[in-house]
Amino acid sequence: MTRCIVLGRFQPFHLGHARLVEAAVSHADGDEVVVAIGSAQAGWEANNPWTAEERQAMIEAWANSTGNNVTVVCIDDINDPPNWVEHAATTHGDGRLVTSDGPTAELYRAAGWEVQDVSLSERERLEGWRVRQSVRMLSTVMDDEAARTVLAASVPEAVIEWLIENDAMFRCSTFESGVHAG
Repeated sequence: MTRCIVLGRFQPFHLGHARLVEAAVSHADGDEVVVAIGSAQAGWEANNPWTAEERQAMIEAWANSTGNNVTVVCIDDINDPPNWVEHAATTHGDGRLVTSDGPTAELYRAAGWEVQDVSLSERERLEGWRVRQSVRMLSTVMDDEAARTVLAASVPEAVIEWLIENDAMFRCSTFESGVHAG
């Protein structure tokens, strides 16, 4: 049995992430798929507006809505790339990394891991900072239908509903404007 691991910050969990997890599920052949939330210590910041627990809830809402069986774990960042894989593996376990991120793939390959590369899909539209800017823009609109319509192009429906039901978009309005990485 080979566990498939998908690693990301998921700020928020968007359609690009969903496609990556779906690729892992389709290649897992019944094996476990672990979605590993990185930078778990981060939250309530412009670049990381949602806590690890909130990101986990988003992913679980999506997984429940799609019938995808995944295990979600949270990993604090140690800001030490050479030791990241060993650190992360203590939480997500051994297996095969499924990723579309080149630097992460190289870190895991250098540590002797099997890595399955997945082509980026609509990267320009699905960059995390772009999705967060859309959420920020909608955070003061107070029109749930408008939020559903605009975010549907980049965020799974179940995650949009989670954001609305938990009033989780509003916090984005409290951060300074600007483009942020990731």
